[in-house]
Amino acid sequence: MTTGSACGGSAGRTAGVLSVFRDDEGGFTTVAVAVALLLSLTLVFAAASAGWVTSRSSEVQRVADASALAGANAVAAFTTVAQVLDACTLSLGLTGIVVYGAGLVASCVPGLTPLGLQMCSAGGQILDARTRFAQTAARGLDKLESALPLLVVANSASCVAANSEEGLSYVGCALPLPLTSASDFSAILTDVDDTAMSDLSEEMREASEQAEEARDRARDALERGWMADCGSAPYSMYERAGTLAGLAGSANPYYASAETWGFGVALERARAYYAARLSAERVAGATAEELTDAACRRAFYEYALAEVRSGSWFERADGTVDGNLPSLPRNADDTRACSLYTQVTWPCTDEGGLRTLHAASSCPGAEGPSSGSASLAQLDSGAVARCPACQMDVGELGRVAAASTSIENGFEYHWRLVVEASEDYEAARDDWAAAETRTRELAEQGEEAFSAALDQLGSERPTLCPPGAWGCVAVVARSEGTVVPTELTASFLSSAELPAGAAVSAATLAPDESTAENNVLASFFDALSSGDSAIGGALDGVMELWGDMLVGYGNMTEAGGEFLDDLDGVLGGTVGSWLRDQLKGVLAGAGLEPVDMRLRKPVLTNTQDVLDRAGLDQVSTLRELVSRFPDATTAADLARSVGIELEGWAGGGSITVAELPVPGTSWSIPLTVDLAALGGAP
Repeated sequence: MTTGSACGGSAGRTAGVLSVFRDDEGGFTTVAVAVALLLSLTLVFAAASAGWVTSRSSEVQRVADASALAGANAVAAFTTVAQVLDACTLSLGLTGIVVYGAGLVASCVPGLTPLGLQMCSAGGQILDARTRFAQTAARGLDKLESALPLLVVANSASCVAANSEEGLSYVGCALPLPLTSASDFSAILTDVDDTAMSDLSEEMREASEQAEEARDRARDALERGWMADCGSAPYSMYERAGTLAGLAGSANPYYASAETWGFGVALERARAYYAARLSAERVAGATAEELTDAACRRAFYEYALAEVRSGSWFERADGTVDGNLPSLPRNADDTRACSLYTQVTWPCTDEGGLRTLHAASSCPGAEGPSSGSASLAQLDSGAVARCPACQMDVGELGRVAAASTSIENGFEYHWRLVVEASEDYEAARDDWAAAETRTRELAEQGEEAFSAALDQLGSERPTLCPPGAWGCVAVVARSEGTVVPTELTASFLSSAELPAGAAVSAATLAPDESTAENNVLASFFDALSSGDSAIGGALDGVMELWGDMLVGYGNMTEAGGEFLDDLDGVLGGTVGSWLRDQLKGVLAGAGLEPVDMRLRKPVLTNTQDVLDRAGLDQVSTLRELVSRFPDATTAADLARSVGIELEGWAGGGSITVAELPVPGTSWSIPLTVDLAALGGAP
C-alpha cells in the first residue's frame, strides 16, 4: 500500500482549476481579469439601479410638499381678499363718519354752513356706499369661500400633475382642514346709523345761520354807531364835541375803526360834552327871545347830562349786552313825554292877579312879585299863564332839541344815531349769544352722536376661519410600479420595477412679518382712484382721506384728526373749534383695531398637528384618501373623490366678490377674482 498517490492525484486536480485564473508564474490569466471586470460592472450598475430607485422613491415626498403648499396658496389668496374687503369696509365707514364729523364742525361755524351741508351730505353718501359695499362683500366672500375647497384641490392637483415627468406618474391633491367654513362675516354688515348726525347737522345749520344773521346785524349796528361817533364826515360826535364844546384829548378820544370802538365810548363822550355845555351856558340875552333860547338850552343840557350820567353800557363775557343809552327829546311831543315837562323849575310872578310862568326871573315881563315855580305841564293845563314877553312854553323848549337833532351839524343828531344803533346792537348780540348757546348744546349732542357711530363701526370685526385655515394636508401616490431604466443595465441585470408608493405632507399659513408695511392696499387704492374722482370742489380731500386711512391702516385716527385740522375758517375759541377738538379726542379714544394686513404665506408643518386639530387619525385617513383617488386626475374628479362638489364649476371663470359704489354717482366698481388663476388652471 502506498501513500501519496491519492494525495498527489488530488493536488493535481486543484492546480488545474486554479490554473484557469493563475499562470505558472503566479499572475492573473485573461479569464481572471474578464471575470473580475464583469463582477465589477455588475456591482456598479446594481448600485446605480438602487440609487435610481431610492431617489425616485423620495420624489413623491417632494411632490406632496409642493402640493400642500399649492393648496395653502389658494387659502392665502382668499385670506388676502377677505382682508382687503374688510379693510375697505372699515376704512370707508370711518371715512364717512369723519367727513360727517367735519360737516358737523363746519355747521357750527357761521359762514361755513354751506360747506357743512355739503360735507354732511358727502358723509352720508360714503356711509351709504359703505353699507352697499359691505352687503356685496359679504355675499361675495360667502360665494368665494364656498368654492375654496375645490380651489385648494384644483391648485394642488395642478401642481401634482406638473410634477409627473420622466415616466413617473403621480396622482393626488391637498385636502383643506377644516373642510367647511367657520367664518362669520356678519360683522361687515353692521349698519352705521347716521340719523342722529343728520338731524343734528340740520339743527346746527339753522342755529349757525341764526347766529350769522345776528352777528351781521351786530356788526352793522356797531359800524353805524362808530360812524355816528367817529367815522362820518364832516360831522360826527367826535367832531361836534371838539368844535362846540372845545373837548380834546382823553375827554374826546378818536377811534379809527369800529373794531376798537364801543358804544361805551360814545356814552362817555356825551357825558363830557353835556357837562362842558352846561358849564358854559349862561341864561342871558339882550332880548326876551334870546333869554328864552338860553334858558331852554340850559334846561336841555342839564336834563341831558343827568340822562347820560344815568345811562350805562356793559358787555358780558357770554356776548350779551346790558345797555342803556338814553334817548333825548327831539320835539315838543318828546318833551311832554319826559321829566322836562313835569319839572317844577320855571319861575313865576303875579302879574295883574294872574300867576305867570317865565323863561327866567330876569324876563322883561316879570314885573310882579315872585310866585314860586311851576312846570310846563301846569302851563298847558291852565294852572299858570304864559308870559307875553318871553312866551315860554313846551314848544319853545322842544325847538332846542329839534334844531340840533334834525340836521347833521347838531351833536344830538349823531347821538340819536348812536342810541338807535346801540339798541339794534344789544338785540343782535342777545340773539347771537342765544344762537351760539343753542349751537353749543347741539355740538355736545353732535359729539355723542359721533361717538355712537364710531362704536357701531368698531364694535365687532369679522371672524375669518375658511376651509384650510388649520392647514392643507396633501396625499400623493405613485399608483403603479415603474420599470427601472434598462438601457445600460440590461446586459448585466434582470429588469426591475419601482414599486407603487405614497407620501403625505401638510402646509399651513403663517403671517409674513416682512409684509407688515405691504403695498397690497396701496395698489388696490391706486387701481380704484386711477379715474377721475366723483367728489370735487371743497371735498377733493375726501378721496385722499380714504386713501390715507386705507393705506396707512394703522394710523386711521391720526389721518382723521389731520383731516379735521385742515378745515379752513374754524377759529380758536368758537363752538366749531371746541367740537373739532372733542371729535379728535373721540377718535383717539375709540380704540379701533385695524385689520391685520400682514400677508399669510404657506409654510410646511407637521401633518399630525393639522390632523389632530381636525380630530382625524393619520393612518386611517390617509389610507382612505389614497383608496379614493380615481384613475382620472381632473380637479373635479379629485374633488368628488374626497367629497367636495361645486355645481357648475368648470375650472375657470371669475367671481365678483364685491361692488364698490362711487359716492354721489349711480355706478360702482366691480371687484372680481379670477378663479382660473386661483385654481391653478393653465
